[in-house]
Amino acid sequence: MSENMDELVEISREEQCRRETETLFNRLQLGDKRQQTLTPEDFLQIGPALKQQSDTPEKDLAHTFLQRLMILDYRARYIPVKQDSAEVCQFRHELDNETKESILDALCGSVEYWDPTPKPNVHPMDVQMAVFHCSDTFLRQNMITKLSQCQYALPLLVPDPVSKDIECPLWTFRQIRRSWKMTDKSKGSIMKSMPVCKAETPMVSFLRLGSASLSKSQLLNNLINERHSTFFHRNCPGSTKTRYLMDGVAEIAWYCPAGKPNDSFTDFIAFCNLHSDAQSFDKQRDILIEKASINVVLLPSLKRGDRSMTVISSLLDSSKPLICLIADNDSNPVQMKPGHYKIGLKDKSQSDASEELKGIIRNILSGSFDSFQLETLAQVSGIRVDEENEICQKGKAAALEITSLLQDMDVSKIKEKMLPCQGELWHEWSRITKQQYHLKGEIEKEKCKNQEKLEELRQRQRAASCSDFMELFINNLSSLPSNEKACFLKWTQILLDDLSTDDLARILHSYDKKWSEVLALKKDKSDQLKNKQTELEKISTQLQAATFGLEHIFREMGQIYEAHESLARGRNTGRMKWCDYPALAAELMISGHPMELMDGDAGHVPLTWISSLLDEVIKKLGDKRVFVLSVLGVQSSGKSTMLNAMFGLQFAVSAGRCTKGAFMQLVKVSEEMKNDLKFDYVLVVDTEGLRALELAGNTTLHHDNELATFVVGVGNMTLINIFGENPAEMQDVLQIVVQAIMRMKNIKLSPSCVFVHQNVTDIAASEKNMDGKRRLQEKLDQMAQLAAKEEGCDAKSFSDIIEFDVKEDVKYFAQLWEGSPPMAPPNPGYSEGVQELKNTILSKASQSDGMTLSQFKHNIGDLWKALLNENFVFSFKNTLEIAVYRKLEVQYGNWTWTLRKELLTIENQLHNRIENGNHDMVELSYLYKEMSKTYEDVRKAMATYFDDKDQKEMLVQWRGRFEGKIKDIHEELVKALKRKLDEVLQQKNACKKLDKKKPEFEKKLLQKSKELALQLKDKATNERELQKQFNHVWDGWVTELTADTEPIKDINLQEDQLSILLELGIESSLIHERQNCGKYKNIANRGDYSEYDTRTKHQDPCEERQRSKDERVSKNTTTRQSDSVFCNIWKKVRNPFAKQQRFCFQEEEQIRSLIDKVYNQAESTIQGKPLATRGYSSTYLEEMAKNVEKQVKEFQLKQSYALKKKFTVDLLLYVFDATRQNILESHNQFKTNNDLQCYVNSKKEQFSGIFSSFCKGHSSAVVFAEMICDKLKDSTVQAVYDQTAIDLAGEMKCSFSPFNGNRMNLEKHVLKSLAEKEDVQDYMNYIRHPRKHVKTFIKEEVKKYIFTEHKDSTKSLLKKNVQDIQGLLSRALHKATEKVAQGEANINMWLEGFSSELKDQLTFDTICCQTFSDINKFDFLEEVVKERLESIIEEITALPLGNLRKSRKRPDKILIDQLCNGCWVQCPFCSAICTNTLGDHSPDKHSVPFHRPGGIDGWHSRGTVELDINFCTTSVASDRSFKPKHDSDELIPYKLYHTAGPEYESWKITADESKLIYWKWFVCKFQTELEDHHELEFKGTGEIPSEWRKHTKEEAIASLDKM
Repeated sequence: MSENMDELVEISREEQCRRETETLFNRLQLGDKRQQTLTPEDFLQIGPALKQQSDTPEKDLAHTFLQRLMILDYRARYIPVKQDSAEVCQFRHELDNETKESILDALCGSVEYWDPTPKPNVHPMDVQMAVFHCSDTFLRQNMITKLSQCQYALPLLVPDPVSKDIECPLWTFRQIRRSWKMTDKSKGSIMKSMPVCKAETPMVSFLRLGSASLSKSQLLNNLINERHSTFFHRNCPGSTKTRYLMDGVAEIAWYCPAGKPNDSFTDFIAFCNLHSDAQSFDKQRDILIEKASINVVLLPSLKRGDRSMTVISSLLDSSKPLICLIADNDSNPVQMKPGHYKIGLKDKSQSDASEELKGIIRNILSGSFDSFQLETLAQVSGIRVDEENEICQKGKAAALEITSLLQDMDVSKIKEKMLPCQGELWHEWSRITKQQYHLKGEIEKEKCKNQEKLEELRQRQRAASCSDFMELFINNLSSLPSNEKACFLKWTQILLDDLSTDDLARILHSYDKKWSEVLALKKDKSDQLKNKQTELEKISTQLQAATFGLEHIFREMGQIYEAHESLARGRNTGRMKWCDYPALAAELMISGHPMELMDGDAGHVPLTWISSLLDEVIKKLGDKRVFVLSVLGVQSSGKSTMLNAMFGLQFAVSAGRCTKGAFMQLVKVSEEMKNDLKFDYVLVVDTEGLRALELAGNTTLHHDNELATFVVGVGNMTLINIFGENPAEMQDVLQIVVQAIMRMKNIKLSPSCVFVHQNVTDIAASEKNMDGKRRLQEKLDQMAQLAAKEEGCDAKSFSDIIEFDVKEDVKYFAQLWEGSPPMAPPNPGYSEGVQELKNTILSKASQSDGMTLSQFKHNIGDLWKALLNENFVFSFKNTLEIAVYRKLEVQYGNWTWTLRKELLTIENQLHNRIENGNHDMVELSYLYKEMSKTYEDVRKAMATYFDDKDQKEMLVQWRGRFEGKIKDIHEELVKALKRKLDEVLQQKNACKKLDKKKPEFEKKLLQKSKELALQLKDKATNERELQKQFNHVWDGWVTELTADTEPIKDINLQEDQLSILLELGIESSLIHERQNCGKYKNIANRGDYSEYDTRTKHQDPCEERQRSKDERVSKNTTTRQSDSVFCNIWKKVRNPFAKQQRFCFQEEEQIRSLIDKVYNQAESTIQGKPLATRGYSSTYLEEMAKNVEKQVKEFQLKQSYALKKKFTVDLLLYVFDATRQNILESHNQFKTNNDLQCYVNSKKEQFSGIFSSFCKGHSSAVVFAEMICDKLKDSTVQAVYDQTAIDLAGEMKCSFSPFNGNRMNLEKHVLKSLAEKEDVQDYMNYIRHPRKHVKTFIKEEVKKYIFTEHKDSTKSLLKKNVQDIQGLLSRALHKATEKVAQGEANINMWLEGFSSELKDQLTFDTICCQTFSDINKFDFLEEVVKERLESIIEEITALPLGNLRKSRKRPDKILIDQLCNGCWVQCPFCSAICTNTLGDHSPDKHSVPFHRPGGIDGWHSRGTVELDINFCTTSVASDRSFKPKHDSDELIPYKLYHTAGPEYESWKITADESKLIYWKWFVCKFQTELEDHHELEFKGTGEIPSEWRKHTKEEAIASLDKM
């Protein structure tokens, strides 16, 4: 019966516990989290700002506790609770009449004025333990780690709230390390650092037996840290009488000595505290007693027969030291027997009692004692260890498997053996890569050698990449489920730390000792300093080698990937395991792992790896927007600690060089914050410190500048962390930072910055802060002026280079520790400062759109590539900005095409109106009105494009310019159309005389045809005879009608040209000689003009002015006129009998420019003459010839040489030949439009048909219908061709790949075409006359498109336009017939109605209707016309496509006008053409993505015949120099090419290692032809590298697509 009762009591107690626990969890809003569902992801995200001072509602206690704990605010335990108004105790009147007596009764407790049962607040430790019970294993570990950093005791033995099963959360301790200093008389102070799980320490356990008025926890705190409540006690703020989750919990804390005389203890000691009465928790009590080195028992009193006597008796029987603290005893410390003590606490202060207790503990520990190791708890029976769960065990087993490979290895050799790819091979690769930007001498050869070395290093990396360690690690990473993978990674880091703990401690001790020696020698200026510094460097190398963590394994993954990927490029290697590495790393990054951005050991960014990693992140998350927050500051200034406190991160922190390079970590923005912020993540970039001890002198400065520029550039905001108030240190950091920000301004990046002063004393003094801000502002302004001077900019203050408010953008922090480490907790003021800083950051970030992950990826690549060059600003190439601009260029092309196409349509319509006599004037206002809708549509399309939220920030810089350009081109096109239509009007007016006679002639011809038909109607036997008769009389009719008109004669250009040349005094023999040899035809493309040089081989006009200069210039100096040692080199230097000297490069360029100039002037002259309206005159040729002669004479006056007469002759013949076709076509057009005889003859076919109809007895309606159709035929054909030309041009502009992009795209297809043809003459035409060649390319491509590749679709387009015209004619006929049917009708009315419907679409000459006045059946006429039109439509449809050239404006001409309006300025080094789509793109500089070797254009080394093989994009990264002109004295470093003059300064030539294969292939393919063309050779310094000859044409063409 008794047993049953006990069971019922136990069940009742469990039920009560369950209810109480459930109530507690519900009050904390954790009721649904009981199954460990709180995860780190719930708290490691950007949430609403914490309110520091306000009370917190009870339901938010758990969340607020964790948030504050994550930012290291130890006040997380003491959160003021906001009372619910309903729960506030209400004053209750129980007495109607309050008297003095009643009040006294109330005070004595006999009357209740207040509600005696208010609901108590939740105990702070219940909040902590509730969160602990509801957290998953990873959040628990984070939580306990943060509690440890806050110097709080940690739960060691935790009973389940309901079942009371005991758990030891050993896993949660695994990340905790403690550091302390021990004093050794022989060795001095020794620094130790160790994971608490591994440390073997004395352990002092504290137990309470019974109920005592004294607080055991408070006494414990006085032992460990009098200023901080390590163990929560009854007197702590927020403590309540009721608690549900702490009874039976054993907590542990450690005392860490600082190596100072006032240390409480000299040993690293663990203190354990069992909460509540130990008599009620036998299991926990027994474990602590067994594991303790010293047991301390607090007793209220000690009497025989008490329950506590049993426990005390067993403790006395043990040899283990025991200290009894008796609350009601006032005795001094007494040793009852060896190791057993008694202390009375009655009437003693806490401090006195703790001092007595310290003395006894120190005394006991001075002898031998049992040590305690946390890990041994896993072996205790009867308790559950959290590490025993299946997930943790699997993760641990996998980690043990890989770390077992490292056992018994020298720690400093582990990375060398197990991670070979990131060691010397990677460092050497990085060093050589940087060398590629600082080449000297024969730079292309050197570059090729380096490239071979780089490839060899990658091959060696690939060969070494299959270590067992890495293979096992990758297998686990790719095969384990997510939770097991997380455990595996944690365990791997823990086990790796265990391996290196002792060695690192030893090396750090050696480093510290040696550093002290170096500092001492620096003061004494000793000769031994250098040796000691060398020794220090060796220790530093050992330290780096011994540091081994997950980041090094991830770095190895990156190097393995880069090695394989670089060697697999362009090769079909299939999908290998290494291809998955970026995806594996991306998963880790998304889950919150930091990823290395810059390798601090190699000082290099692994771009291929980072790009692929971010690509995978984008694949998994989408191209999310991120706000990039970076941090800069000196070494060990608390940067990582600040970021960890701000966002709850876990960047490595410790003294010395903890962070190497730069790491990035994603922090998610919570859903509730997404309304305030325009991005999805904050991407935090933590960096190594500036002014590292390991680096020295210039190395430090260069490294720091590089790091600062990279970090400032890559972020949206940079935190500038300044530690303390040391002016010298501050100045160094500010100088580096300000210069980095200045560079960002120069490359159009606009980061923001916030300055953070940490460890500032007297933080509350606002006056001092204001003074500090003033001094900082002065320093910043001073640094801005220095940086501006160094970067070549103009800035007087810091605010000139960045938006900066010293009042808002400078924050002051208290010191991190509240007291002296290692026992000091974090300063709450520090946490408040961090929280305030975080709020400031988020406030500023809310005004930013951040950037997409893809933009971040591009920024990294652009910044790093620019940093590899010495001149960062001129080397920076914003690839993302370039890509956006190229897309904008394509859109610009589409917008301008929309305008051009509409104007072409308007032109056709107005042309028809003018021809039909319906328009005699064209006003600009009319044209603008006609274009208004299209122009407005384009403007709206532009606005939509520029307002695109994804690219708005980047597009805004070009918006005004492109809107202006569209406006300009709209006006230009409209004005050009007006000029063209004015010319049509002029031609129409010039033909008025003929036009007036046309109706009369047609009337007479009609009458004569009718009369002739009547005469022969009964005589002729067949059609042939009738036609014979017609032909017989036709010539007579023509003669009769044109008797009083002089015909326009044909012209003889050859005769006129010869006459003009003779008039200029040129001998006829010389003229015939030059005509017969035909060399004049290629004068513009010649590579050598020495044939025209009047100098003999003994003359050298350049010799005197160059010799003295050239003796001072080295042979390998390349100049734009790089053969200036002798401005003219003999054709064959090795041939002493050579008769001709060659012009120097610049002289040949000058001659070529003269030819181009004369050609363009001649073309303009002819185009400006009224040939089509007034006809040809030989004075036009005469004017052109005199201008040529004048230009040649003026040219020669400026030169030091003379040109032979045959040059002038060849140039004249060339110009005559070039303009001949234009003159002939224009004159023929004039003749057609104005010659009466031509006009009458053109009507023969029409009137032959009319004659035939009359002969056949057709009615007037049929004849009239034939006349209409004859007049419509040519007009219809013209209209169809004109519209088809526009449609074809539009189709090709939109869908044909060479024409549907920007100028660069067109250039790319031109180069592809050249490579496919392999015609060197075409190449030379392209190089010498790029614009002319591009026009030829467009013509050829249009021809190919129409007649070959898209012949069927062109025919379909033609057919569609024919059908449209047919429909137009049918509607016009029907409307004309309908109109006359409504009233009194005649043929004139019908014809007028018909022609009015056609006025915009077709030209239609008037017809004399007098002969056809008898027509009155207009329905019949309509049918006859339709019937006749059918045959015409069929005929037109069947016309050959070649007739499209008869269109008013051919498709190729339309496309040339559209596509050739870009920039045509050539690179001053290699003559490559600027590929900007805008002709005037100022202030943007000229640029081209595919520069070429200078030798292609004739560059060669001074004083030699050696062609230059260097790319200017390589030269600008080298240490070589050049002379901007052949007669220059000054040598300009290629890196400063922009200072060589306006033509150089207007170009942006970015170093790109000249990876473009195309021009390398070209040089090898056409080496002989180039040498013959320039009469120079690829030899010596210009010898072609053997690596170039490996490239195929296919590779060359493919390389164009990578730009």
